[in-house]
Amino acid sequence: MKRIAIFGSTGSIGTQALDVIRANPHLFEVEILTAHTNEELLIQQAKEFKPNAVVIVDEKKYSKVKDALAATDVKVFTGEQSLEEVAAFDTYDMMLAAIVGFAGLKPTLKAIDNKKAIALANKETLVVAGDIVMQRAVDNRVPIIPVDSEHSAIFQCLVGESRNKIDKIILTASGGPFRGKKPNFLLNVKRDHALQHPNWSMGAKITIDSATLMNKGLEMIEAKWLFNLAPEQIQVVVHPQSIIHSMVQFEDGSIKAQMGLPDMKLPIQYAMAFPQRIPNDFPRYDFKKINMLTFEEPDLKTFRNLALSMDALAKGGNLPCIMNAANEIAVWAFLRNRVGFLDMTDVIEKTMNYVPFIEKPTIEEYLESDGEARSYAASLIQL
Repeated sequence: MKRIAIFGSTGSIGTQALDVIRANPHLFEVEILTAHTNEELLIQQAKEFKPNAVVIVDEKKYSKVKDALAATDVKVFTGEQSLEEVAAFDTYDMMLAAIVGFAGLKPTLKAIDNKKAIALANKETLVVAGDIVMQRAVDNRVPIIPVDSEHSAIFQCLVGESRNKIDKIILTASGGPFRGKKPNFLLNVKRDHALQHPNWSMGAKITIDSATLMNKGLEMIEAKWLFNLAPEQIQVVVHPQSIIHSMVQFEDGSIKAQMGLPDMKLPIQYAMAFPQRIPNDFPRYDFKKINMLTFEEPDLKTFRNLALSMDALAKGGNLPCIMNAANEIAVWAFLRNRVGFLDMTDVIEKTMNYVPFIEKPTIEEYLESDGEARSYAASLIQL
């Protein structure tokens, strides 16, 4: 029985992880659940799965959660600091790191220091401070198993290949809802249109990142750290059908691909059960029904977020951290109709040019860069 701590249990990844646990009660049990503001769903989850502890980050919601769970044995905590404190518990075996954005960094580091296995769904943790996170994982002999479908695909392709040199990896992108569109079309894109992803069901933030191709840029940076790659070893291709989730090309020229229908429950289940594969009733890909898989180059001139990500990947230092912070502010503003679709890229680029570059930041300098970038990006939008 593997005890799972789900950090971000009310989001898209967290709720799907609970579906996997619900279907496999003989393999998994829930030890910790955390949510930012969705107290209603957190209460519902806690009553069903009876974890040891829950965290509601929004302190205004604490009393409601505490009262609702008073008749249970569930311990209730609140506040940002509580995420780190609960991550330091010794009562779980694996953290599913599914908190969206920069907020996932500190509790993930705490879990690594506590020698807990990490199922990583929060790509920003490695984008912001990948060098520090991966070194801590090595020092503590902690496995980091990716949950993102693309990185899970790479991870699966590399099983049994530890002695073989990678030539490059190919991350696939659906292209999002605006594939093939040009800037004059994107000028008038609104929130609801951008949230209509053609293949995947995801949370709002990652769906917008997919529409701008920022998500693929973040994945490139995450892949660098997860698989110890040079920037030139990471390629992105647009694959609209989202059947091949990513590929690895080895030095002999052969290519391994991981395929399947677009369903996040599969990489979630794979990460939680690793190294075993366990049966499920997920839909299967049928080669008789889909008659074409296509690939094309991404449009870097229209979707400049991907180009900015490539610059950040190449330069390194605190630049990916700055870019990520500005992007989080820009997406937050776009989702509230405070900034246009193309304006998000302008905010990110100006912030990357404004905040001082640090080649080898400490964790404190990463935190300072994040704060300064957020403040400057917000000033550009006049939040």
